[in-house]
Amino acid sequence: MLASKVIPAKDAGADRASRTVISVDAMGGDRGPAAVVSGCARFARNTDGVGFILHGPKDVLEGLVSRRKPLAGLCKVRHSDRTVTMDAKPSHVMRNGKDTSMWSAIDSVRNGEAEACVSCGNTGALMAISMMRLRKLDGINRPAIACLWPRREKEGFNIMLDVGADIRADGDDLLQFALMGTSYARNGLELARPRVGLLNVGTEEHKGRAELKIANDLIAAAAPAGEFDYIGFIEGGDIPAAHVDVIVTDGFTGNVALKTAEGTADQIREFLRSAFAATPLSRIAALIAYTSLNRLSKRIDPRRVNGGVFLGLDGIVVKSHGGADAKGTEAAVKLAFNLARSRFSQRVAARVASATAVRQDRSNGQSGNGAGK
Repeated sequence: MLASKVIPAKDAGADRASRTVISVDAMGGDRGPAAVVSGCARFARNTDGVGFILHGPKDVLEGLVSRRKPLAGLCKVRHSDRTVTMDAKPSHVMRNGKDTSMWSAIDSVRNGEAEACVSCGNTGALMAISMMRLRKLDGINRPAIACLWPRREKEGFNIMLDVGADIRADGDDLLQFALMGTSYARNGLELARPRVGLLNVGTEEHKGRAELKIANDLIAAAAPAGEFDYIGFIEGGDIPAAHVDVIVTDGFTGNVALKTAEGTADQIREFLRSAFAATPLSRIAALIAYTSLNRLSKRIDPRRVNGGVFLGLDGIVVKSHGGADAKGTEAAVKLAFNLARSRFSQRVAARVASATAVRQDRSNGQSGNGAGK
């Protein structure tokens, strides 16, 4: 499971100067700022060394914070009058969103006041603002959004990227997605040597578009120096499989797969609910199967793994689900905190730079070495 343990603070009595500060867009979610503030409080209750900058209407947020003891002395409130709505066009937000809570939250990372940003707002607008204010890491062609996918065979999750940052990706982009995904797997899932698969319409090498065949060769060549195992092409049925840790694809395919899975999960949930409520005997069967059904519900509960990570930016941004409650917000904040503590952005930058150097060395007939996580 992602971030199964919180990385401890170096000093349990960490003062304000040594805290890892998370910038939180408290507005834009379906459940309002109360759920966001409550999620921050849930995380702070069991974590040393965290601080928050909350963005939104000052009077509303200060009232919510004052009623939650775990947040005492840990929060700054940055007033913002406006909220980016879910139906707002990214281009409009780019031109007119400077006084919104989302823009303010990103700027706190840009200005060095916070180590990571969490927002449950409009995904397109969040990516657009993040790219403009934080910029891409050196050497990154396209940022990507990485999500977690529950495994079928055993406990745990796979990472898939991109799931919607950009619908296009060429061979070099897919190679960078693989490198960023392996760094996320090391720092988020604590996997020493991640296994990478490239999503395709079949596992045979002759199948797929030209850019997939190019990416197949590039990722295979980068695997030794990148210290990951490349298993080659995988199919859609392998996305939840246990023989792969990082699934690489373009944003169009990844987003379709993600939304299809979400819709299918909702459909199955409705089918089960309808089936167990159909007759008196089925309702009795539901009571008998309650423990197993509850275990299944907890395993597929999206709140446990809430948070899509924007990879390839010069700063950490975690996108929380728009409908996240306090538990879901807590998971997103936990992810942002752990990635910030692991210096995730710097490690992604080092990995991409290392791969670029290796490719240049090979093109010059020399050899190169990998670097870091």
